[in-house]
Amino acid sequence: MASLRDIKGRIDSTKKTRKITSAMEMVSASKMSKAEQNAKNYVPYSKKIQEVVADIAGSSTDVTHPMLEKREVKKTGYLIITTDRGLVGAYNSNILRKLQQTINERHSSTDQYTIIAVGRNGYEYCKKRNLPVAKSIIGVADQPEFSDIKDLAKETVQLYADEEIDELHIIYNHYVSAISQKVTSTQLLPIENMQDEASESEYEYEPDEKQILEVLLPLYAESLIYGALLDGKASEHAASMTAMRSATDNAGELIDDLTLTYNRARQAAITQEITEISGGVAALE
Repeated sequence: MASLRDIKGRIDSTKKTRKITSAMEMVSASKMSKAEQNAKNYVPYSKKIQEVVADIAGSSTDVTHPMLEKREVKKTGYLIITTDRGLVGAYNSNILRKLQQTINERHSSTDQYTIIAVGRNGYEYCKKRNLPVAKSIIGVADQPEFSDIKDLAKETVQLYADEEIDELHIIYNHYVSAISQKVTSTQLLPIENMQDEASESEYEYEPDEKQILEVLLPLYAESLIYGALLDGKASEHAASMTAMRSATDNAGELIDDLTLTYNRARQAAITQEITEISGGVAALE
């Protein structure tokens, strides 16, 4: 059985750990609030560019673009958004499990797909398993700007334009609430069902619809990647907050258990001392 000193040491160290996890929970909560607001603020821009693109794509049968047309799928691209750090519960494992499950179901060879990894955990997972990684980025800020991933988004879209990949899917954690994040897999390219997003508003385009579409479609695809990153960051901070809250609660329960063990051990030690003293007095009489 552990000594009283050992138990007291464990209680003290667990209390220090609880202070740290409690502080980390508050930091994550603050970051989550800002990240959630960033994601919400980005929605109007994303919807408006989607509306304009849908209006052009649906208003004329003469306007076409490779990003709107399906082609034979010889190679698929998967863009995964993970974290650079740990302590986020099952955030990364859920995304990577979905990626692995999709690969196992759809592909029989590494020549049939490639991966664009955002975040250290996703990148290291792929490298350890010899999965093909075409591009990667590590060290994305907690509150990312579009400039942070502009090059990666542009190069990813260019992979499709150059026909190095024939479709692009993104796998990330969609932010539902502070306690709920949903693993989401969405096809980004080719862009489909644009007619469903068309607005009743009337637009006049200058110089012409085709030239505008040539510029807007890549921007739209890049905006979807950035929007998913903002969504993923809100989910990341929410997952971190939940994990730290759980760790704090567990530390509290462990402290209660250790305190009970400590009190029982101390009571047993006092009882033993009293018994020895009583025995010594009886021997002297």
